[in-house]
Amino acid sequence: MAAQRTIAQRAIRQESDVLLRQLDAYLAALRTGRGTVDVAHAERMAAALRQLIADTARSSAVDRARVRAAVHYFVYRGATGDGPARPGGARLALLTGGRAPAERRRQGDDDRVVNDLLRELGRADLIVEH
Repeated sequence: MAAQRTIAQRAIRQESDVLLRQLDAYLAALRTGRGTVDVAHAERMAAALRQLIADTARSSAVDRARVRAAVHYFVYRGATGDGPARPGGARLALLTGGRAPAERRRQGDDDRVVNDLLRELGRADLIVEH
């Protein structure tokens, strides 16, 4: 039983490390100055996500999956919605419980999706306003 717990903890730690590296790589790409992205805002969003990653390391698999989806949504869509639009409907549905109507899935969703998740996980203190 202890060995299984250790393996699970190691897997969660590795998953967290991967998410942190994805955030770091994304921010490094933003800092190169390509495009018109608010890097300071992206850094604040990434800081909130980093804290959420740390805070949910001992949470349920469902909560960790939602955090993972939020990080992927942030990284692959861009911090301000200016990033390349990639297929993300499944991630959006996971994050919002399928409640977001199609007309709300447009530019600026990244802030809303991440901030909604922060609220739902009881971390309104991490919400980032633009």
